[in-house]
Amino acid sequence: MSDFLQLVFQGLGIGAIYALVSLGFVLLIRAASVVNFGQGEFSMLGAYLLVVFFNILGINYFFGIGLSVIIMAGFGLIFAYATYWPLRFRGGLPVIISTIGASIFLQNMVLWIYGPSTVPIDGLFDSDGFQIGEVFISSQYLAIIVIAAALVLLQYVIFEKTLLGKKLQATSQDKEMASLLGIPVVIMIMITFAYSAALGGLAGILVAPILFVSVGMAGIITLKAFAANIIGGYGSIPGAILGGLALGIAETLGANYISVPYKDAFAFLMLLAFLMVRPQGLFGEKISEKA
Repeated sequence: MSDFLQLVFQGLGIGAIYALVSLGFVLLIRAASVVNFGQGEFSMLGAYLLVVFFNILGINYFFGIGLSVIIMAGFGLIFAYATYWPLRFRGGLPVIISTIGASIFLQNMVLWIYGPSTVPIDGLFDSDGFQIGEVFISSQYLAIIVIAAALVLLQYVIFEKTLLGKKLQATSQDKEMASLLGIPVVIMIMITFAYSAALGGLAGILVAPILFVSVGMAGIITLKAFAANIIGGYGSIPGAILGGLALGIAETLGANYISVPYKDAFAFLMLLAFLMVRPQGLFGEKISEKA
């Protein structure tokens, strides 16, 4: 039982990262009807920015995290103007292709600058963790879970209790009507891109001490976060969170009890199972069309 609880705890930590990145997917789906397949690259860039600030320039670790998140928010605006804005009236598919192209460009740019090797980086705390009974609580995993929970709570407060949140929700539900009501739709979409990039960057920073920083971290995070989005229910905020946590636990348990080399496959097996049994996901609505 202690081994099982240990694995569940680790799975929650990894799943929280998938949940944060999946949340970025959902925000853009709801605000701009856009699937951004560059979301994983936001995580990679955030992690590499921290490497530059902390490992290379020697800036204070937590100050470096703050700078990285701020820069990623600004990068989200640049990304929006490069990939979304020129194609905003041409439907969803051209924008999706544009974000895929941007993600390939970003991966190759980072590969050219840093090379293919992984870069280790320190965790948030000097202490590795502490023991509760027979379960070891890793400081980094605990920090990931706590920060992810705090961000989810913050997002709930912003969306449900503030005027900005109401405007963002109105934009996501009906952009034309929101514009007629005087809501600056373009600004709301840009805010969503900036927040999504900052969220992805922070997710990459949090997971970097565990997975190490590499170009390859972007692709696998993107795929699993998108899978979490589908499992939870396409465009559902609670679904993104629960889908990410479920994926993290599933792959951690699968790796331990079945096969480590096929760890990444368990998430996609879980996705296939949902697509066959409940394609609308945990919180998705079943939609029927008349012939």
